[in-house]
Amino acid sequence: MGALPGGQLLAFAGINYLGVISAAVAGWLAGAAWYAVLARPWMIALGKIKSELMTPDGTRSIVPFVVAFLAQLVMAWVLAGIVGHVGVVTAVNGVISGLFAWLGFVITSLAVNYSFARQQFMLTLIDGGHWLLVLVLQGAVIGFFGA
Repeated sequence: MGALPGGQLLAFAGINYLGVISAAVAGWLAGAAWYAVLARPWMIALGKIKSELMTPDGTRSIVPFVVAFLAQLVMAWVLAGIVGHVGVVTAVNGVISGLFAWLGFVITSLAVNYSFARQQFMLTLIDGGHWLLVLVLQGAVIGFFGA
């Protein structure tokens, strides 16, 4: 794979797709680690038991994991577009953009949805913390690679 004009590897229309894919993988893996550690409190806050999250035959479906990864790709791509429009693309600017995206869109949406659904506040904290970690990590990765 050679560098494209402008020195960006796998860049098209100002987006560095190697950075986007790397950010998506990093976010997906961070989410796996986050929920591996917080699975029990998350299920309690959700009001579910493990068997309720399984398929009828008692196995785990791969579908939520695929959906989660595809969502991470979209999130990383959009965040790269935001970071690219901020100006100078650096890891610090990527982290700041991730923080602003989380504060302005993610945690506010979770707070509204979970409030109306009468979910436990702990669920907002666990899921909100997950998305904060993901967006900050994705912003750092995107900034490192250059939007």
